[in-house]
Amino acid sequence: MSFKQTSLFSPLPTTTRGVSTKLSAHKDKIIYTNGKAVIIRDLNNPLLATAYSGHVQNTTVARMSPSGYYCASADAMGTVRIWDTVGEDQVLKGEYKVIAGRINDLEWDGESKRIIAVGDGREKFGHAFMMDSGSSTGEISGHSKAINAVAIRHQRPFRAATAGDDALIIFHQGAPYKYDKTIKTHTKFVQDVRYAPSGDHFASVGSDSKVFVYDGKTGDTVAEFTDSPHKGSIMACAWSPDSKSFATSSADCTVKLWDVETRKATSTWSLGSGVNNQQVGNVWSREADIVSLSLSGDLNVFDSRVGDKPARVFTGPQKSITSVAPAGSGTFLAGTADGRVVEYSVGSGEAAAVDGQGHTSIIVGLAAAPDGKVFSAGYDDHVREIAATSFSGASVATAAQPKAIAAAADGTVFVVEANGVEAIRNNQKVAHLATKYAPSAVGTSGALVAVGGEDHKIRLHDWSGTALKEVAVLEGNKGVLSALAFSPDGAMLAAGDSSGRIVLFDVNQKTMITGRWSFHSARVNSLTWTADSKHCASGSLDTHVYVWSVANPIRNVALKNAGPGGVNAVLWIGDNTGKSGTLASAGADGCVRGWEVTFHA
Repeated sequence: MSFKQTSLFSPLPTTTRGVSTKLSAHKDKIIYTNGKAVIIRDLNNPLLATAYSGHVQNTTVARMSPSGYYCASADAMGTVRIWDTVGEDQVLKGEYKVIAGRINDLEWDGESKRIIAVGDGREKFGHAFMMDSGSSTGEISGHSKAINAVAIRHQRPFRAATAGDDALIIFHQGAPYKYDKTIKTHTKFVQDVRYAPSGDHFASVGSDSKVFVYDGKTGDTVAEFTDSPHKGSIMACAWSPDSKSFATSSADCTVKLWDVETRKATSTWSLGSGVNNQQVGNVWSREADIVSLSLSGDLNVFDSRVGDKPARVFTGPQKSITSVAPAGSGTFLAGTADGRVVEYSVGSGEAAAVDGQGHTSIIVGLAAAPDGKVFSAGYDDHVREIAATSFSGASVATAAQPKAIAAAADGTVFVVEANGVEAIRNNQKVAHLATKYAPSAVGTSGALVAVGGEDHKIRLHDWSGTALKEVAVLEGNKGVLSALAFSPDGAMLAAGDSSGRIVLFDVNQKTMITGRWSFHSARVNSLTWTADSKHCASGSLDTHVYVWSVANPIRNVALKNAGPGGVNAVLWIGDNTGKSGTLASAGADGCVRGWEVTFHA
């Protein structure tokens, strides 16, 4: 067997209320951070996204060099990594510890040689250095509090402007960079400062809802833009490629387009109301597209020439993905650690949020019923029903916190809890099985229900429609049962545990077929079968995915490091009964990766 990665469904940027989130762009791609990953996303084809996961700490900002060959990304502990974007290997060019604290922003100069990184350090708030050697190329000084943003003039003579929580903008000459003067136009935190591509002007925005434009060479204040002002903190600004206009995004849930010559707002887009629609970041991509970031993580794409609403909205998960389930032809659902459920389209790579009254915390499991409905269980102690890409409103409160969920052929949903198993059908509890052991996993096939326990045993039960009757006990696992999956033909049961071992059982004979599926080194989180019951895939906390062969148990294909931080869910998609199949894996980094796996005879 062999494999290759074919697609990546990327997560949304990480956002924090009241904090400006830095986005950047290069041609048709936008670059942002989520958790420990850096995402490069193609606006034309979402499937062409790439993820860089070389950071140990949470990432804060990433920007592509003007040449397009390298990306510089920074994290919460003051480290900047510069890596190659051209090759698939993402080779590390350099890693530098620049300040002793969180880096809030960084910027390349026009020659792709020098970088200024700024943030909240203990000894200093900014550092200017060469990208290839890390050697200093000037001094960033003048601020008494954390620096929120930095902008560099790309033409010679080089200039740099930094903006901070001390309500100051410091203008630097360069290179090497040195203090030139202090600009005191703002009265509150300065959230963002950006140079026009032409280098003639730079703009600043802040928590005082004010917008200023300055001379790019001297730093002299040109004008304050007072026409149709924002009513809340302005979190970001971005210039058009022709330097004639710029866009601002505000916590008042609006995005404005400003004309530099007339100093007036030519367009205003409103994103509605509510905290989730507050705009915390933006970037100008291509000739006409403005991308503004909502606090919810949604990326709103505006056409600067037309319309009173976003031309497109990219949605998806912001947190780690905890479970997946098939949703229909060419689509599947993913549940996340913040209670969000997202529907993915395999063909287009587009993601859509599942609407309605959803969960408020971690989703522990999704289970697909034969009638097309999907059931979800969450740490808010509820089981909810999803039909036609929205929560139907049907929900049942569980007796205790759910651990796992499975759906039977008759539409009954079995929920594993700390003290037993609950059966739910038609939005009502129909049975409860109290257990003397602590159940931890569940799986169903026809009228058979398998319950795995923390005592390393699996109990098989017959389901009569009203009660569960124990018929057998299967033993062979060496840890707490963490994942159970019946083969589609019902003849076999795969059982994964906390030790990384997977045991394959014969359901009819109640015997072990093989215990050799034991290459994982940590808890098995998910199991999924191909439709012909010939191959089983497993995802584990050890970040790896394995595809196992029933006909030859010692044969497998290893997808090493398939999910940085751990793989929480795996799912076969579409027709996988031939010589190859498409496998989706998802996990702690919020990404869903598509793999083409070739089965060898």
